Order: sequence, then structure tokens, then C-alpha cells
Amino acid sequence: MSGKQVHIEQPGPSELHSPLIQHEVRRAGVWFALGIAVALVVLLAQPLLLIMGALVLTTMMDGGTRLLGRILPIGRGWRLAIVLVAALAFLVYTFYLTGSSLATQAQAMRTIVETQVNRIGGWLQQMGVTTTPEDFKSLASQAMNSLGRVTAAVGTAVGAITSGVMMLVLAIFIAIEPKLYERGVAWMLPMDKRNHFYAVADRMGWTLRRLMFGRLIGMAVEGVGTWLLLWAGGVPMAGLLGILTGLFAFLPNIGSIISGVLIVLVGFSAGPHAGLYAFGVYLVVQIVDGYLIVPMVAKRATDLAPALVLAAQILFGALFGIMGLFLADPIVAMVKVWLEERAKTLEARVESAAAVPVTA
Repeated sequence: MSGKQVHIEQPGPSELHSPLIQHEVRRAGVWFALGIAVALVVLLAQPLLLIMGALVLTTMMDGGTRLLGRILPIGRGWRLAIVLVAALAFLVYTFYLTGSSLATQAQAMRTIVETQVNRIGGWLQQMGVTTTPEDFKSLASQAMNSLGRVTAAVGTAVGAITSGVMMLVLAIFIAIEPKLYERGVAWMLPMDKRNHFYAVADRMGWTLRRLMFGRLIGMAVEGVGTWLLLWAGGVPMAGLLGILTGLFAFLPNIGSIISGVLIVLVGFSAGPHAGLYAFGVYLVVQIVDGYLIVPMVAKRATDLAPALVLAAQILFGALFGIMGLFLADPIVAMVKVWLEERAKTLEARVESAAAVPVTA
């Protein structure tokens, strides 16, 4: 036997049949696909958010249709039509009766808020703080400008109306027969994954219906309660403040802060007693919604931590703008449902594997 060392050839990059090369190619493919997915999410953020908004609207329509089905034994299409007509009639009735007065109050409220901000800035300067009213305006402008870059298409009135119409039309089409689209998505999945997909989709739908139902109840309670209590106390612009409070109630945490600031500023514009009364009204409405409505309806369905929701709103608001801010709560709820269902599936697999007897 000679003393020469035998050189063992190693497979190179062109040897695709090597298990090592195939393993590395698969790993590289996973990272490449992940990078493409992230790039697509960034590029398609706006249409994805519009689709997500349509799904949220579909959930609200579907919830109303199911609820109406408990008292009216008619077809789903007729029940959905009743829900849509009732919602449209309510909006037309509300804005037709209060449109002109609300427009006047909105202009007056802007003047009041600017006056109160200037007064607060002057008071802070008297206390030795070098903050000026222009600093408050600059801070508000920066906050609005920082709400993401994907809101260019909804930054104008025409863009907002177009996006709203698209979401509404898409939501109506999906709400007419949601199972059709659910089966279409499941068709693209492997056969062994479809049952899990159906279970997750049903759970997500149930969770979103409860979440949106609780949100609508909270909006109604906060809006009507704020309007009636402020009107009874003689606070100006009670109707406009009630509508704004109801709309902002769709945004947990952040919405209540914005509406509270507006209520207090307008209240103190009418005097110290009206301001303190308005602040008390704000506290009462928030306590009723936070300790009665949310625990009874929404929290049982989602059980989302307030800090988690607030962090998601800050993140989605910075990344995706106003739409991201509105959809942060539903998105977090659906991610939570998916993680829970995945954990249940993995746990079931572990239990079934442990139950299999080991043969010698």
C-alpha cells in the first residue's frame, strides 16, 4: 500500500443531485421566498388593507344577517338586503337632519380647539415652560404626517370615497355567499390542510363577529350617552361631540383619548363648571364602556391585552397610516386565533403520538 493520501472529491455547486446541495438550495429558497413575501406586503400594503377592511365590513354584515335570521325565517339574501337598507337609511336620516348644523358646529369647534390650544400654550409659558402654541400645531402635523406612506390614495376626499366604495362593494359580494369564497381559498390548499383551514376560518369569523358587535354596541353607547349627557348639562356642540365620540370609539385606547381631549376642550370653552361637567361625562361614559360593554361582549371573544392593542395600533399606524390604525385590532385578533388554533393542532399531534404504544 503506497503512502500517497487519497483525495476524496466533494460535491460542487453544479452537482444538484447531492443531498447536501439540495438541502442548502431548499434553505436558500425559503429565505428568498420570505424576502419576496415581505417585499410584496410592502408594495401591496394598500390593496391588502382594503381587502382586510372589506373582510371586516363583511363580518359586520354577516353578523347582522345571522342575528336577523333568528327572528325572520327568510332567505339569506333578503336578510342581507334588509341589513344594508337599514344601515343606509340610518346614515341618510342622520346626516340629512343634522348635516347643515353639524357642518356649522364643526367649523366652530375648530375655532374653539385652536383658541383653547393657544390658551394652554400661554398658560404653560406663564409657568416657565417654553412651549408655544406653534409647537402644539407642529406636533399634531408631525403626528399626522408620520401615519405611514401608504395612505396617499386615501389622502384626498376622492381617494377616501373611492376606497370606501371599493371596500363596500367587495364586502357585499363576499357577504352574499361567504362559503363560496371560503371553499375557493381552501381549494388552493392541500387536501390534508383543508379541515384545519375550515376550523380556523370559522373561529376567525366567530371572533370578528363578536368583536365587531361589541365595537358597534360600544360606539352606540358612547355616542348616544355622550350626546344626551352633554346636552343635559348645557355643553355646546353636544350632538357633534356625540357623533365624534361614537366614531372614535371604533379605535380602542387611542380613540377614547382623542374624543376625551375634544370634549374637555369644548367644555372648558363654556366655563370651568361646564368643563368639569364634560370631564365627568367623559369618565362616566368610558367606565360604562370599559367595565360593562367590553367585558360582556368583546373581551369574551378576543381577550386582547390593552397594551398589546395599543402597541399594534402604534405600529400599524406608523407603517400603514389611518387604515392600519383602524384595522390593527381585527388583525391582532385574527393572528391570535390562528396562533391558538395552531397550538391546539400541535398539542393534538403530540398527544396522539404519545398515545401510540411502542412495540419491541
